[in-house]
Amino acid sequence: MSKVWAAVPVKEFTGAKQRLAGLLSPAQREALAAAMLEDVLAALARAPGLAGVMVNTVETRAKLMAQRYGARVVSDGARDGHTGAVAAMGRILAKEGTAMLALPGDIPGVSAAEIDTVASSCLPAPSFTIVPAHDALGSNAVLCNPPDAVALRFGDNSYFPHLAAARCQGIEPTILRLPGIALDIDHPADLRMFLQMAPRRITRTLGLLEQYGL
Repeated sequence: MSKVWAAVPVKEFTGAKQRLAGLLSPAQREALAAAMLEDVLAALARAPGLAGVMVNTVETRAKLMAQRYGARVVSDGARDGHTGAVAAMGRILAKEGTAMLALPGDIPGVSAAEIDTVASSCLPAPSFTIVPAHDALGSNAVLCNPPDAVALRFGDNSYFPHLAAARCQGIEPTILRLPGIALDIDHPADLRMFLQMAPRRITRTLGLLEQYGL
């Protein structure tokens, strides 16, 4: 079985989550971005199925947080958007002969068990696993073995294009539906969904939102 490294691209916190501006101030959105990332890193650190965690960022606070959780920090392509940052980590991991599990830092409901479920789905190369977003449009986690098995292009409507890209390479994707990974926080409706599911597990994000009176 191939070793699996998690790969997490992290944007700078300043100006984060603009689509929540109607609910939260800029400082609150920065704090939310940091809290969500810490929830993701904590879950990754507890997942025994991972060989390691890589974070791609130039955000100082994210670097320090990642290091506290034992993650490897890189910055190549960190300002090239989600796709560019993941691609840069994929190039590194491809040279090291591992599979890559790419996931975002804004899925605070993710659990170590879900991460292990994805990691354990890794088939012999070439293979591809995907976890769609709750709207079945975005791609909230992709597992590529090897990391360059499928050309990745993230965005609001990336799920079906990723399925097509895998099949163009002769790979039948493994599709997993996992509620914690599926819920990324971008819109006010996402926050409401998170607050409905959050009582199952206490997270830093939940505590922060409670402080904000949400």
